[in-house]
Amino acid sequence: MKSYLKVTIYFFVLLTSAHQYAQHQNKMTAALHADNKTLAIQQKIIFINQSDDTLTSIVLNDWNHAFSNKNTPLAKRFSDEFYRGFHLAKEEERGSTINLIINDTSQQFLSWQRPDKNPDYIVVQLKEQLLPNQKITLHLSYISKIPSDKFTKHGYNNNGSFNLKNWYLTPARYENHTFIKNSNNNLEDIANAVSDYEIDLTLPGTLEATSDLNSVKTTGKDDFLHYRLSGNKRTDFSLIIEPKSNFESYRNSSVEVLTDLKNKKVDNIEKAIIIDRIVNYANNLIGKYPYEKIVVSQTDYEKNPFYGLNQLPSFISPFPDKFIFEIKFLKTYLNEYLKTSLHLYPRKDNWIYDGIQVYAMMKYIDENHPKTKMMGSASNIRLLKSFNLTNIDFNGQYSYFYMLMARKNLDQRLGAPKNTLIKFNEQIASKYRAGLSIRFLDDYLQNDAVTTSIQEFYQKNKHAQVSRSDFETVLKSKTTKDISWFFKTIIDSRDIIDYKFSSVTKTEDSITFSVKNRTGAPIPIPVYGTKKGAIVFKQWLDIEECDSTFTIPRNSIDKIILNLKNEVPEYNLRNNWKKLEGFFPNNRPVKFVFMKDLEDPYYNQILYVPSIYYNLYDGLTPGLRLHNKTILEKPFIFDVNPSYSTKSNNLSGSAVFVVNQNFRKSNLYNARYSISGSYFNYAEDASYFRLNPAIQLRIREPNFRDNRKQLFLFRQVIVNKEKSALVLDNSPENYSVFDARYINTKTEVTNHFNFTSDLQISGKFGKITGEIEYRKLFEDNRQINLRFYAGSFLYNKTQSDFFSFALDRPTDYLFDYNYFGRSESTGLFSQQYVLAEGGFKSKIATPFANRWITTFNASYSIWNWIEVYGDIGFIKNKDVKQRFVYDSGIRLNLVTDYFELYFPVYSNNGWEITQDNYNEKIRFIVTFSPKTLINLFNRKWF
Repeated sequence: MKSYLKVTIYFFVLLTSAHQYAQHQNKMTAALHADNKTLAIQQKIIFINQSDDTLTSIVLNDWNHAFSNKNTPLAKRFSDEFYRGFHLAKEEERGSTINLIINDTSQQFLSWQRPDKNPDYIVVQLKEQLLPNQKITLHLSYISKIPSDKFTKHGYNNNGSFNLKNWYLTPARYENHTFIKNSNNNLEDIANAVSDYEIDLTLPGTLEATSDLNSVKTTGKDDFLHYRLSGNKRTDFSLIIEPKSNFESYRNSSVEVLTDLKNKKVDNIEKAIIIDRIVNYANNLIGKYPYEKIVVSQTDYEKNPFYGLNQLPSFISPFPDKFIFEIKFLKTYLNEYLKTSLHLYPRKDNWIYDGIQVYAMMKYIDENHPKTKMMGSASNIRLLKSFNLTNIDFNGQYSYFYMLMARKNLDQRLGAPKNTLIKFNEQIASKYRAGLSIRFLDDYLQNDAVTTSIQEFYQKNKHAQVSRSDFETVLKSKTTKDISWFFKTIIDSRDIIDYKFSSVTKTEDSITFSVKNRTGAPIPIPVYGTKKGAIVFKQWLDIEECDSTFTIPRNSIDKIILNLKNEVPEYNLRNNWKKLEGFFPNNRPVKFVFMKDLEDPYYNQILYVPSIYYNLYDGLTPGLRLHNKTILEKPFIFDVNPSYSTKSNNLSGSAVFVVNQNFRKSNLYNARYSISGSYFNYAEDASYFRLNPAIQLRIREPNFRDNRKQLFLFRQVIVNKEKSALVLDNSPENYSVFDARYINTKTEVTNHFNFTSDLQISGKFGKITGEIEYRKLFEDNRQINLRFYAGSFLYNKTQSDFFSFALDRPTDYLFDYNYFGRSESTGLFSQQYVLAEGGFKSKIATPFANRWITTFNASYSIWNWIEVYGDIGFIKNKDVKQRFVYDSGIRLNLVTDYFELYFPVYSNNGWEITQDNYNEKIRFIVTFSPKTLINLFNRKWF
């Protein structure tokens, strides 16, 4: 009886152990055909139903197939982020999985489906139900066609190397009674199930393989190399194939590190010391890496660089070469270390990876480089010491990168799925805020509660599938404090944090103060007392205490400060301190700063920068711009630019004053109230003054990644013009126009759509217009541009064409366009083209319409930046029958909207190309606006 009981217990334990610990098995035979950029694969997947559910199908991830065409979710992602390379790629540069056959153990064919909209995973239909703890063997045969590495940095390159990622089929993660069905969005977040791997890899004899799997190499008689790769309890692995391996091996007592990180100025001994230090640091802070090898590659660093270090060329870098290598290796090592060994759901719980990584990096800097500044050795240059940018500690930059997005009202909640984040948040701001939040919790809980939680969480789960709830459980077990606010507010909301002192009183012996939570986010906050900059007092105020009144000993404290060391990722630091000496408790000295700087909470910064402007009538106009636009957005902005017109020998310039109001919880996310003015010449002998009070309302979609933007603009344009003896257009000298405009635009690489409507009301006229623009980039790299414009006067009492609709060159009575010679009717400056109103390029008789206008503009690319264009339309003037107008020609679209040339060919004027003075008919677009040009390259980030 006892032996029977023992057998029963043993059998039960065995079943339970198998259910908890048995892994899927992936056994592959793969042969690389380097010339064809393909891998011929025979694969056996032993799938174990580790769930309590009965399965009728199995999902296999096939992310390599995301490169198969231009309509996959990956292709859409590239288009959303304005990357043209994938859309314009050749067929041979794309990847795919072809000739896929799946059989079961009895060699019966298993049917499978690839969803049309998500072709990068497949659903295998089982012939029989798979009960809990049962297993099934799948036999797969297929060819994996490797994509070019120019899309994601993974794939083949022109040097004959292969950096392989997600090149094989493998079971998807199973969680909450379902398979995770995620598509490849170039986010390095594939959700694979934990598996054991055995791979027999065959390569041409001219190539070598590097992997973080255990590897045994043999040379066959057929001039091929054979590798036996193996690894247990993995969700992914690295495999790099090169003509000659660039990886160097560094081994210490715990792990072998294979790295090809570039830095020729750091020798191998220095690298070995740095690598050993970082490996031991990670082991001590987090836990011992569970595998024998780890790959830290230049490719992985370039996919997720340390922003700041990677922006400057090496010859002007303010950091020593050893430090640069150290930070690069630290960031990449921690990323690989965590992603490889901690099996979280990487799309949903990525904030845990990011938080631990950045938290570890910050502690490493505190311990090893505590005096390093954000700008490195540039902080020691005397001329730069006045800049707040050069005085920020190295770890201080994390907070500013987060605030950059928070001030733009573009930050997103940390717990948001990774594929919903806009690129700047995914790559930078959310990563940094996650680390700041972990450090914040650690400082609040004290006694290394967070560090020990990370260690326990890692030790328990580095071989198993794990989720956020496990991390939350461990954290809560290490403290008696209620930290539910951390997950509810910091992780699962985008509530901003902003505290200020509501009252402060002092005596010779004590200080009494109370704190106001301006946003209502229930977060504890630290309060400091300082004496001549040295900390003499610190206390954390818990959530329930923040509305209370406190009294502390004076102890010669001269300033009390909230969140002095920015432990809490706070939205606004400018209201965090009170001086206890002097008549004005918060008087900030004015600080003049050249060019640009970070916001300094202890000063009123005025930035100054030389400016230059040009038009035909003012000539070169140098000036001095005075403004308060630091790198972070502000609720109030002023920008004053007095200048001197060298041609007219008088003062000119412009000024704008803006109040920004952000709305955190609605599609209307920003209101901008402004008043601007400008004073320049509009003719050789006459100037104008323009005053423009305005309200701008900006609307975005709930999905921040959606490129659709909407804008409402309401403004009153008041113009006062001097009378000119040279410009005889009968235009009024003084007028005022109310303008209400609506813009709805959605832009990506392959498609652009824009709709604009406009209503203008004045004493002499009223008009309404509508404009639709559409651009399409075809798969053959041809592009079509279409534009429809229509406008009509509601009433018109004017006596000239100054306010009329223009066919080819608007009079710009609102002074919106940057004309170099706005009053010119002949000569080079009259040939400047602005795409507005009628949009014609040829100068046609009767160029104005004082009743209504309808035009259609189109262009189509025929080779690279050479396009053909055509315009047609009708114009209607009072007491005159409507007239049909048209033109056509060649467009050189060198840089869209910045440098373009138009060569008329045929129009109402006849064959213009054969007529005299043809050079005077050529139109051009030239824009000198560095800020606007830079925005073309920045748009993929926001």
